[in-house]
Amino acid sequence: MRVGVLTGGGDCPGLNAVIRAVVRKGVRQHGFEFVGYRDGWRGPLEGATMELGVEQCRGILPRGGTILGSSRTNPFKIDGGVERIEENLAKDGVEALVAIGGEDTLGVATKLADLGVNVVGVPKTIDNDLSGTDFTFGFDTAVNIATEAIDRLHTTAESHHRVLVVEVMGRHAGWIALHSGIAGGASAVLIPEQPFDIDALCAHVETRFKTKYAPIIVVSEGAVPAEGGDMTLVSGEKDAFGHVRLGGIGDRLAHEIENRTGKEARAVVLGHIQRGGTPTAFDRWLATRFGLQAIDAVAEGDFGTMMALRGTRIVRVPLIEGTGELKLVSDEEYAEAQVFFG
Repeated sequence: MRVGVLTGGGDCPGLNAVIRAVVRKGVRQHGFEFVGYRDGWRGPLEGATMELGVEQCRGILPRGGTILGSSRTNPFKIDGGVERIEENLAKDGVEALVAIGGEDTLGVATKLADLGVNVVGVPKTIDNDLSGTDFTFGFDTAVNIATEAIDRLHTTAESHHRVLVVEVMGRHAGWIALHSGIAGGASAVLIPEQPFDIDALCAHVETRFKTKYAPIIVVSEGAVPAEGGDMTLVSGEKDAFGHVRLGGIGDRLAHEIENRTGKEARAVVLGHIQRGGTPTAFDRWLATRFGLQAIDAVAEGDFGTMMALRGTRIVRVPLIEGTGELKLVSDEEYAEAQVFFG
């Protein structure tokens, strides 16, 4: 069998580990051949391929990013896009496709599976917001990077007696902010699921200074104020999946806190640093296991499924379970962080 592999959406630590596992097991145990599709769904859409075999996968396990490249191409927004994908898969002799990505990439995979394309999905997102799996790879790396940044910021905040607002990724789900905020000893954590009260936040800041410590505020990029506020945007332009570009809530908060409390405040935006670099051991382990199970699903003809972590087991679930709804931070989970506010 000839199998295509693609990686779509934002890059993420662990993508190369999945590719390596899929190819190594596919070649050695199942006798498959592979085609690498370049830059997400643009690859099968435009017939952009690269050689993909055991040799191409040597040494990529600890590398961040993806050797296949990525993009946010949406074939369902392009006239004749689906037909072009089907034609190119047939031309390349590809009988099955392993799609590695998040909500948008797997959303396309779900629609293609419904149209009869043989697709198996592997969930990827640093936001950890796919509902079908306990964890997605890339998330642990992002949390560790954010936590290390918070640890470093504590010392400079205390030296200068200033407030530091740390903006992390998280459009609709605040998992990175929650985990890194708790691990880094933040004075407050603000997430999209819980609109924040700016007066209460400033009170936390004042309380923190009274205890002789400088406050660290961790905020998801998609967090909004309770008093009828909207997400803070870099621009109103939308990508192929209808997402606007978020950014700026950190600066907005720092400015407001400084005006209301009289305390010096600065914002630190971690941005794409959270996506880059070497994946953690956990993310390499999880990504590798996802890849091994995904190629077995291909071998067994179990298409229209997605790999998922449930406890310590890797299971297969329908693709729609991963993309049907977002996994959000619950009130109970957020309450654990609130114990440490102020």
